[in-house]
Amino acid sequence: MPASPVPPVPMEPAGSAAAAVPTRAELVEHLRRTRIAGDVATPRDNNLAHYRALANGDRHYWFGLELGERWRDEQDVLAVMAERAGVVDDPQHRTGQDTIDPELTVDALERAAVRLRKAAGDRERVLFATGHPGGLLDVHRSVAAALRAVGCAVVRVPLGLVADEGVVVQLADVAMHERGATLWHTHSPAPMREILDALPRHGEPLPDLVMADHGWAGCAGQRGLDTIGFADCNDPALFVAEAEGTVAVTVPLDDHVANPRFYEPMTAYLLAAAGLPLPG
Repeated sequence: MPASPVPPVPMEPAGSAAAAVPTRAELVEHLRRTRIAGDVATPRDNNLAHYRALANGDRHYWFGLELGERWRDEQDVLAVMAERAGVVDDPQHRTGQDTIDPELTVDALERAAVRLRKAAGDRERVLFATGHPGGLLDVHRSVAAALRAVGCAVVRVPLGLVADEGVVVQLADVAMHERGATLWHTHSPAPMREILDALPRHGEPLPDLVMADHGWAGCAGQRGLDTIGFADCNDPALFVAEAEGTVAVTVPLDDHVANPRFYEPMTAYLLAAAGLPLPG
């Protein structure tokens, strides 16, 4: 069905004077209203096409993971996506609306919060990266700032790394891919691969935890690093990886809604659940 207009945000964004951490029920409603979850903009036929591509071995959709022959049945991929993201589980539903279950989004945020609480308690080294700078940059930045505030070390990316005809840059503690002076939307694992290869060359240890999305998260998980990933319902690789235990947590959500401030209540909920300070 056609996408309907996104309604107004139902609460003040985190960091504003009127900001408050939403309850679980308030956050679920917010996710629905902003279409971060619920009836999302990604159409069903696009989702199924991506599931089919992963099952057919198209590595663009593997996000740097090594899936071998384990996911060669498109229906197995659909079953994982229905279980972990809440897409419609009927294989005969081929077009029109698809969904992300906001309850599953919040469940995953709470699992992520447990891992972030451990990172804070152990003063871990954490690496942040995004292939969706237009949507998720501020989510990663806020979590990085909160962990830094409680004594964690945020991994500094070595300078001069080149990947996919661009460079790896780090702004506000978050690694991203830049091409032609533009922050690039990318699913590629190559930028993360460059970072993880470069750190030992510079005498730096690998991170204890990675928080990322797209191929940045897939590559980190494949390297055996504890990884929290964010993924849309047309990006099945990270959900498959969570099912296999390669990625610790995959949070289902639309990863580029109309206004990135819509993610602020979600970020506040995640930080509060982890016992971390909210943005000032």
